[in-house]
Amino acid sequence: MFKILTRPKAASLACLAMVLLAGCGPSTGDEPLTGGVPPEMRRLTEDQYRHVVSDIFGDDIVLGGRFDPTIRSNGLISVGASTVTISPSAFERYDYLARSIAAQVVDKNHRGEMIACKPVDPKAPDDTCAKQFLGRIGRLLYRRPLSQDEIDGSAAIAKSTTAATGDFYAGLGASLGAMMETPAFLYVSDRVEPDPDHKGAFRLDAYSKAARLSFFLWNSSPDDALLTAAQKGELNSRSGLAKQVDRMIASPRIDAGTRAFFADMLMLDDIDTLQKDTSIYPAFGLRVAADAREETLRTITDLLLVKHADYRDLFTTRETYLSSYLGLIYKVPVQNPEGWVQYQYPPDESPERVGIQSQISFVALHAHPGSSSATIRGRAVREILLCQKVPDPPGNVDFTLFSDGHNPVYKTARQRLAAHATVPSCAGCHKLVDPIGLAMEDFDGAGSLRSEENGAPIDTSGELDGVKYKDAAGLGTALHDNPNIPACLVNRLYAYASGHNPAKSEAAWLAYTGKQFADSGYKFTELLHNIAMSNALYAVSSNKPPSPQRSAGATAGDKEKPL
Repeated sequence: MFKILTRPKAASLACLAMVLLAGCGPSTGDEPLTGGVPPEMRRLTEDQYRHVVSDIFGDDIVLGGRFDPTIRSNGLISVGASTVTISPSAFERYDYLARSIAAQVVDKNHRGEMIACKPVDPKAPDDTCAKQFLGRIGRLLYRRPLSQDEIDGSAAIAKSTTAATGDFYAGLGASLGAMMETPAFLYVSDRVEPDPDHKGAFRLDAYSKAARLSFFLWNSSPDDALLTAAQKGELNSRSGLAKQVDRMIASPRIDAGTRAFFADMLMLDDIDTLQKDTSIYPAFGLRVAADAREETLRTITDLLLVKHADYRDLFTTRETYLSSYLGLIYKVPVQNPEGWVQYQYPPDESPERVGIQSQISFVALHAHPGSSSATIRGRAVREILLCQKVPDPPGNVDFTLFSDGHNPVYKTARQRLAAHATVPSCAGCHKLVDPIGLAMEDFDGAGSLRSEENGAPIDTSGELDGVKYKDAAGLGTALHDNPNIPACLVNRLYAYASGHNPAKSEAAWLAYTGKQFADSGYKFTELLHNIAMSNALYAVSSNKPPSPQRSAGATAGDKEKPL
């Protein structure tokens, strides 16, 4: 059952993606048109900020400090990022982060790698070296070439600070820190330009396309190759765009991008603040919570990127990855206590352990600190996996009967919920969520298996959209076969990629893309490819004027059909 491992090999991911994507790519001749949405600005999420810093400056740069809380829209932090602002206190934290990062970049341990030039005198200003470094690094930070005014302004900060401190690198650090506090870095902005093929219309400029593509597939800033393609205008042609999309999906960095999306969709960031009553669940701790998140992400990336399996198999798979800490909750002895092992639950011994919805990251996250919750779990399935909004409970509902887990009359959650559902204002919503969550009642509030509650046997039968089942395995099959499962993924993935809630004008496109997804055998990498190559991902409203912020550099495209 066990196989000791670390992570799927990058080479395996790259080679598989190259083979699978060779020659693929949808024809857009029958792609439904969308009206596009107005250009937007989206603040970098904490995860994106960390990835950008690591990718540009190296993964040994330490990021201290805290980030402002984030909000969700359409179930995604990445979409909510378009509505958040930076408060004065948050700006102070960004200032601290920027100064700390810049100081590390120019210190003696890093300057040799990051700064290609050397000043004539390390105690005096050197505009030539400063501008060379700031222009190169600014292009990566701002996701476009800097204008001459921007380079001159940054060099001026470096010069004045060097003059005051007698340290060229302190001056360079001050300028770098200032760059990382600007909206150009902290916000991903959609810049538009006149569309040469449609009079009076506008399109995203090539650098905005590059940023959208990179944050979608890699959860980070564009690399040099993608920025160069944007500068040459290659992203305005189908062949040029396809070359970059294929390269990026074949890159090992697709693993990080896939992890970022599913962590957002499954709300795995909430695990960071997950708390359990240790008097009830003594084995549950911070390390278990962190490993639970990693277990789910490993399961997802292995199934979708390495095995290239049907996306729906995530809800019926018995294969997973375990650490010794998770083994305590799952009650499975892990043979490699210092690392991860690949494990497959035997159907006869653990019939309930089916799909990512049976993993700790789901059943423990969607539960109370000291007990399970069929209602919370059922609602999570509806809202997270099926994209169906469940109304909040009325504010005047009495939860006393339902929440009393030691009631001598109603010993099980099913009995308590049946009594609670007699309240007319509650019955409708509970019919939507309880039959789903009750199938997970074999998992306690920490995710361990159990067969009874308060001495009474647990009944895990239920129903999902007319499909009846007897247990958690049956629920997994019902989810696998439910048409809303792949439709929800298409909706969430497109919202994640575009940074906005899908509009009504995009409904036909979503249906079209959903059919492509089905025709591919529900292969996740092909869905990534189809969205990245679509016209819809880059469409902007034609009634909006172009941004006054113009990118520096050439933008000439080739003569092929533009996007």
